[in-house]
Amino acid sequence: MKKLSLEAELRENAYPGRGIVIGKSKDGKYAVTAYFIMGRSENSRNRIFVEDGEGIRTKAFDEAKLSDPSLIIYAPVRVLGNKTIVTNGDQTDTIYELMDKQQTFEQALRTREFEPDAPNYTPRISGIMHVENGSYNYAMSILKSDNGNPASCNRYTYAYENPLDGEGRFIHTYLEDGNPLPSFEGEPKLVDIDGSIDSFTDKVWNSLNEDNKVSLFVRYINIEDGTYETRIVNKNA
Repeated sequence: MKKLSLEAELRENAYPGRGIVIGKSKDGKYAVTAYFIMGRSENSRNRIFVEDGEGIRTKAFDEAKLSDPSLIIYAPVRVLGNKTIVTNGDQTDTIYELMDKQQTFEQALRTREFEPDAPNYTPRISGIMHVENGSYNYAMSILKSDNGNPASCNRYTYAYENPLDGEGRFIHTYLEDGNPLPSFEGEPKLVDIDGSIDSFTDKVWNSLNEDNKVSLFVRYINIEDGTYETRIVNKNA
């Protein structure tokens, strides 16, 4: 698979929707993840990320303008022991709760499907990072309608053991802008992961479409000891 420029992938797509990047820093020291949200409607754009324990949650920037919280207010990131869960919806809680009961990432997601937002049927994208005693692996998932037909849910899980330095995988909800919005296709894209947490955050944020970007979360987890640094960028600040 050809390694793509994450910056170029973002710059060339005005509306990838919500996106998850997971990988390893170029120096091999950090497990890296980024999660961003975008919006076309006033309701979707009226959001910020706020810290919530070891994770984050979405919150209305202007509570008076919040019209429908059902699919936009959730916890995208939660931490369960040595596992960091990153998703684009309330399936974060499903994964957290069922893995806490010894079910697997894939088993937990068997209880969910794509979002009920016809005609888009937005895919549910999820990732989980496992960092323990100097070892690191991760997995990603997408639950999507069968080419826009909600009668069938297609489920895909991708697992990455001992990820290589400077490489990551990128998955997003929409292939491109459209009406209805076409779902992401294929396996997660192989992309470059480069720079410090601050330079990586700047690169991702500055590459997202200026009109549509809403919020960005980035975390670098030290693979040796599990400590981490986080950056949050909100357009509404």
